[in-house]
Amino acid sequence: MKRLINLVVNGESHEVAVSPEQTLLEVLREELGLTGTKKGCNQGECGACTVLVDGKPVSSCLVLAVSVNGKSVSTIEGLSQDGRLHPLQEAFVKYGAIQCGFCTPGMLLAAKYLLENRPKPSEQEIKEAINGNICRCTGYVKIVEAISAVAQGAAL
Repeated sequence: MKRLINLVVNGESHEVAVSPEQTLLEVLREELGLTGTKKGCNQGECGACTVLVDGKPVSSCLVLAVSVNGKSVSTIEGLSQDGRLHPLQEAFVKYGAIQCGFCTPGMLLAAKYLLENRPKPSEQEIKEAINGNICRCTGYVKIVEAISAVAQGAAL
């Protein structure tokens, strides 16, 4: 039996009928058409499905949609504003931190959370913040450089 939930996704209110077993990832992708959040391992290990719920990073593949009723969700689609890339997005492009791009949404949201809570992180803190996000292409060096550049105000 489906249940109506209310959530604010990227600043926009949504009322969605969800099944009790439906994950937040499934709702975002299938019900709301927000496909930037990726389905990777579906076990909370890869970080591809990372979104922010009430400002905190979560693996949306592990979160039941009914548990976010009344909460705010931020996805990669909400990172840019008024047609302008977020400074983290610009830095990822400038520093070559994007290759296949599959991990990028989760990496960016994990980095956003870090910088909002620790504006001048050390390299080690950056590595710890993205630790739950697997990238099979970049080797992480360019990702860490891009995040560090934004933290230092030197990204652009």
